[in-house]
Amino acid sequence: MNGNGNGGPLEGAVIAVAGAAGPAGRAALMRLADAGAIVVASDADPARLAEAVDAARYAHGGATVVGDTVDLLDLAATKDWAAKTEKEFGRIDGLVHLVGGWRGSASFAEADPKDWDFLERLLIRTVQNTSIAFHDYLLRSDRGRFVLVSQVGAHKPVATNAAYNAGKAAAEAWTLAMADSFRKSGGEEGTNAAAAILVIKALVHDAMRAERPNAKFAGFTDVKDLADEIAGVWLKPAQDVNGQRLWLTPKP
Repeated sequence: MNGNGNGGPLEGAVIAVAGAAGPAGRAALMRLADAGAIVVASDADPARLAEAVDAARYAHGGATVVGDTVDLLDLAATKDWAAKTEKEFGRIDGLVHLVGGWRGSASFAEADPKDWDFLERLLIRTVQNTSIAFHDYLLRSDRGRFVLVSQVGAHKPVATNAAYNAGKAAAEAWTLAMADSFRKSGGEEGTNAAAAILVIKALVHDAMRAERPNAKFAGFTDVKDLADEIAGVWLKPAQDVNGQRLWLTPKP
């Protein structure tokens, strides 16, 4: 398959989206399909995943959007997903990591170490497994991209979000190590692969606005705007985005 046939800027690119069934994932599927990419979505919730895939497919007639229920906490299963994707579509040009989760506490002293156990699996282990599984495929691509969405608290931790902030910081460090691998693999001529981090304060979507019509959501990034920024990572030279934090919120 050569793409969705709409002549978009990502025509022919094969992009996987992990954590695709949430609001950010749905927006990313829509935007990537609109840009012409073949989109391969995964999520732990098969029913919500099917809804997200169908919505993206119907919004863009003829778009190739498929879904796989994958346990991203299982490295072997994640590697199988990557291998299956390449076998079916002939290449892999991207992995967008949108697996999320949050737990906080009323105060630092009330932080529960069990929250770390929960968040480590979602925020870090899934980054580790997807990056390892997709690394070589992205390196072979002429425009391979690994995109992590992070949060400003990784750079300015707060007392009530210790576990969450620490998890995001660790995920960033892992992604930067992947970027270093891409950099070193490219030699003097450089590489076409890049690992980039998009940093936000928080996300907002239409349902949140409907539930809280008087809320300002100051500094929040709309999931549609995040999707635009995700797609834009492929439109920039690898050397400009590899190992970079792309700030969608003011630096702390």
